[in-house]
Amino acid sequence: MTLKPLALALLSAAALSACMASMPSQASTDAAMSMPANPMVGGAPMYANKDIIDNAVNSADHTTLVAAVKAAGLVDTLKGPGPFTVFAPTNAAFAALPAGTVDTLLKPEMKVDLTKVLTYHVVPGVLDAATLTSQIAAGGGTATLTTVQGEILSASAKNGGIALTDRQGNVAMVTTADVMQSNGVIHVIDKVLMP
Repeated sequence: MTLKPLALALLSAAALSACMASMPSQASTDAAMSMPANPMVGGAPMYANKDIIDNAVNSADHTTLVAAVKAAGLVDTLKGPGPFTVFAPTNAAFAALPAGTVDTLLKPEMKVDLTKVLTYHVVPGVLDAATLTSQIAAGGGTATLTTVQGEILSASAKNGGIALTDRQGNVAMVTTADVMQSNGVIHVIDKVLMP
């Protein structure tokens, strides 16, 4: 009779031990909870432990941007430590440019111009949506961002989102914010910005 309660106690202890072993540790649970999951982009998951290029190549909405980055020779730069904030135009944004613009920019002899356009979409440092919103508020409704290309982009609040205005007055909206990368952050935008 005394063996039965002892056997039950041992089985209970073994079951509890197995449950505890299968549960994630508190440290890994805390780490997972402190880092929100990235949004999907172009039908693909984006991983915060991968760099800007490794994530961008998986987005079906950014094939034109990736081709342009390759043509400009900027792959190694955007795989580097950064950190960078990249405003990433979609394929539809490139398609909305005047006919022939993209084909012309992708020609080898246009590499300098292509590089200017692409680096106009990159700002040094990590500017997530909260930081941009704070800078816009601190600037009285507008934040001035100096791009890697050297010219200015203006950020403002519009329709509950963040709008970027280029030197020519074109306005792009951030459609997907805070896609965190190992070397910065990507914000998807709906227009190509022009220096």
